[in-house]
Amino acid sequence: MFFVDILETEGLGNRSYLAGGREAAVVIDPPRDVERVVAAAAGRGVRIAYVAETHVHNDYVSGGLDLARLTGAEYLVPAAARVFFDRTPVADGDTLHIGGALSLRALATPGHTPHHTSYVLREGGLEVAAFTGGSLLIGGVGRPDLVEPRLTERLARAQHASAHRLFAELDDAVQILPTHGFGSFCSSSRAEGDSSTIGQERKTNAAFTKDVDTFVADLLAGLEDVPAYYAHMGPLNAAGPAPVDLTPPKTAGGREVAERLAAGEWVVDLRSRTAFSAGHVAGTVNFEAEGNLATYLAWLIPWGKPVTLLAESPAQLACAQRELVRVGIDRPAAAATGDPADWLREGERLRSFPRADFAALKQAREAGEGIVVLDVRRDSERAGRYVQGSLHIPVHEVRARAGEIPAGTVWVHCAGGMRAAIAASLLDAAGRDVVAVDDSFDAALDAGLPLTTGPGH
Repeated sequence: MFFVDILETEGLGNRSYLAGGREAAVVIDPPRDVERVVAAAAGRGVRIAYVAETHVHNDYVSGGLDLARLTGAEYLVPAAARVFFDRTPVADGDTLHIGGALSLRALATPGHTPHHTSYVLREGGLEVAAFTGGSLLIGGVGRPDLVEPRLTERLARAQHASAHRLFAELDDAVQILPTHGFGSFCSSSRAEGDSSTIGQERKTNAAFTKDVDTFVADLLAGLEDVPAYYAHMGPLNAAGPAPVDLTPPKTAGGREVAERLAAGEWVVDLRSRTAFSAGHVAGTVNFEAEGNLATYLAWLIPWGKPVTLLAESPAQLACAQRELVRVGIDRPAAAATGDPADWLREGERLRSFPRADFAALKQAREAGEGIVVLDVRRDSERAGRYVQGSLHIPVHEVRARAGEIPAGTVWVHCAGGMRAAIAASLLDAAGRDVVAVDDSFDAALDAGLPLTTGPGH
C-alpha cells in the first residue's frame, strides 16, 4: 500500500511530497530546510530513493541537491532544464521503480516553465496520483510569465495543452498533488480547497472549460506583479544551492544596531505589529514573524542587503531564519532578542505610532485633519472598491514611490492590517507621521466611509 505525506510550507504557499511504500520513497519538490523531509522519512521508516524536481523553481530555493547528497538518493531533474550540477536527467515517458508495486512515470507538461515535468505515481499498474508541480493546480494553473516575457503567451498556450494532456491520459479518480497554488504567487489564481482529482478539475478548471484563446486571454489579463526576489531564485537553483546554515547569528547590542542603521542596512523587527507600533527602535522596519515574512521581506529588501533581525525570543528568531533561507536570505548579519529597550543605544528613546480602525479614519477625515489615506493593496483588490480620495501604492512599491505621498499624516490600510503595518513601518523609518489602520477592509463600508470603484490612483 502506498502513502503520500504532505510537507506544507505555509509562508510560501507551497507543498512538497514524500511518497512511497514499505521500504522506499520519492520526494517531490523538496523545501530548502531538508531536515524536516529526512525526519518525515525516518518517521515512516523508509529510505529516500529518489528526489525529483518538477521544474527549476522561481519562487523558492530548492533543497533537492542537498537532500540527494545527504541521503544518497538519485536526483531527478527534467532533462531540458539547464542546470550546473550532476543529476539524473528525466525525459517524457521515463519510468522509475520505487519499490514493490510502486513506480513513477515522468510526463512532460511545459507551460509554467518550458521544461516542466509532472510525475505520475503508479501502484500495480494503476495510476493513483499525479504530482503536477506548477502545471495543473487546484482550480487553475501555474503562472506562465516567470521565465522570459517574450515566452509568456507561448507558455500560456502550453499550459492549456499540458492540462489537456493530463485530462486525456489520466483517469478521473487520479489525485492531483500540485506544488503551488496554496497562496503562492507562482499560481495564476487562488486555490479553493486542499485536494482535488482529475475528475473534479475536468468540471471546474478553466484550462479544461475554456477554449485555448479565451483561456490564454483571461490568464494573461489576470497576472499581477511578480515578487522581485523571484528573479534570483531560478539562477540559484540552476547553480545548485549550498547547504543551509541555521546556527544563530552573532548578537548585536544597541550600539551595533544603531551603526547598522546608519550604514543603510536593514534592521527588521519580527514582533507583532501591535508590539512594534507601541515601541520600536527608530529606523527599524516591521515584518511580523507570524505573517508572510519570507515573501514580503525578500520582495521588498534590496537583494543582497545585510539584514539584522530583532526578535522577542530565540525561538522566534530561529523560525524566522528557517523561513528566510527558503528564499535565499541565508545568514543574518546579526540578531538580538528580548526587550526593545535593550536594542537602543544609550541616550536614545523608543519611537511609536498609533494604530486605528476605519471608524477612526472616518472621524479624522470629517474633522478636517488634512490626512493622506494610502491604500497598499494589490491592483486587483483596488479594482474591486476603494476609499474615495485615497492614494494607491502597492506595498512593494512604497519605498520607491514614497516621494509621491503628499504632506500630512499618512493613514495606511490594506485588506487586513499586515501589509499596512509593513508600509507604515517603512514610512515611519523615513520620518513620516503615520497611522496604521489595523482593520478588515469590509469594515470601511460599515464605518460609513465613501467607497468607489473604477480607475483610482
